Amino acid sequence: MTIDMSAFTPVAALLGGALIGLAAVLLVLFNGRIAGISGIVGSLLPPRASGGAWRVAFIIGLLAAPWAYGLFAPVPATASPASWPVLVIAGLLVGFGTRLGSGCTSGHGVCGLSRLSWRSLIATLCFMAAGFATVFVARHVL
Repeated sequence: MTIDMSAFTPVAALLGGALIGLAAVLLVLFNGRIAGISGIVGSLLPPRASGGAWRVAFIIGLLAAPWAYGLFAPVPATASPASWPVLVIAGLLVGFGTRLGSGCTSGHGVCGLSRLSWRSLIATLCFMAAGFATVFVARHVL
């Protein structure tokens, strides 16, 4: 295994992780809510949960973040070798998985683990194992 040192950005990763953690802490402190993206987005769909304004503001913030970043530094180019249909199917499978797992990586991995939740630890281990298996099959079996 080799590391592509031109793509290795530990400072940016540390700052990004700190910002995610700060956002999660602020949401809990000021709103009493967990920053689980699938739960936030899912509660905007029928049947709707109460308190939709903060949820919409949260989603707008997620979508506006790359734009705000671009004001200070160039936004990295992104590309996916997958086609749009594959990406749509993958997104639907992720949505199904978050319902099956009663939460997503942000809810379990960031917020649940920081609260020392055993349920979140098991869910995160399952997420990681499924990701490892998927990458292995995609790169070495298919």
